[in-house]
Amino acid sequence: MAGVSLLALLDDIATVLDDVAVMSKMAARKTAGVLGDDLALNAQQVSGVRAEREIPVVWAVAKGSFRNKLILVPAALLISAVAPWLITTMLLLGGLFLCFEGCEKIFHTFFHHSDDQSTKPELELEDVVAFEQKKIAGAIRTDFILSAEIIVIALGTVQNQDLITQFLVVALIAIVMTVGVYGLVAGIVKLDDAGLYLVEHYENGSMRAKMGRLLVEAAPYLMKVLAVVGTIAMFLVGGGIVVHSIDALHHYLVAIMNYFPASTMVQALLPSLFNGLVGFCAGAIVLIVVTLASYIKKRI
Repeated sequence: MAGVSLLALLDDIATVLDDVAVMSKMAARKTAGVLGDDLALNAQQVSGVRAEREIPVVWAVAKGSFRNKLILVPAALLISAVAPWLITTMLLLGGLFLCFEGCEKIFHTFFHHSDDQSTKPELELEDVVAFEQKKIAGAIRTDFILSAEIIVIALGTVQNQDLITQFLVVALIAIVMTVGVYGLVAGIVKLDDAGLYLVEHYENGSMRAKMGRLLVEAAPYLMKVLAVVGTIAMFLVGGGIVVHSIDALHHYLVAIMNYFPASTMVQALLPSLFNGLVGFCAGAIVLIVVTLASYIKKRI
């Protein structure tokens, strides 16, 4: 009897693991779209620190991301079981916050440029530890919102499964996404160092030395591109969350798409354009509200 029970247990475990593998593949496909936005945002967030401190900062943010997921995975499973409507509300708030941060970055870029130039010497003398902590805190805060979206998307693929399968799938996706994103971020921020190594250790004129010089020259432009892409990603991700959280907006998007033939370039690009527009408008509204509230608070 004991042998039969053991075999039955092993069969149950194998069945669960098989379900987890299938569901994990489905969840990975659905969350892959967020991965690019997550990568761009986090690479942008950790840029600007000293070269020798880039990897420690990325590692600190990665640890913060793991802590985020340790909170979010059980919280999402609990909320999904007790009050599923709360997930949509929390995602909506997170999406609005991302849109707000995107608009705030644009506002400061265009309207506080001179202030940034005048305070640059002070920033150079600022305590390095405090600067890094500010960068890390901002990156972890942004990661929390993106992680919540990834977990909710993954959870949506296993809604009809048992609790153990839900937990294993969501936890696996959370781990893979974190390792993948921050591994790539670490690689991106160290591209210039890799290029410098090739230039210094290989004969001038060799293919490797030329590749190293190309990496050194391209790295600053790549970081600038990632800064722009990261801001756009805030509107795309945040706007997408807002659109999918508000039924009226989602139905409006579907109605617009019905005007265009299927499998056309317009229909492929329209959701992203619509999400970005909604994200920018939502962020602008939140920024105006926050600015007015801050102004009124100061006047009182």
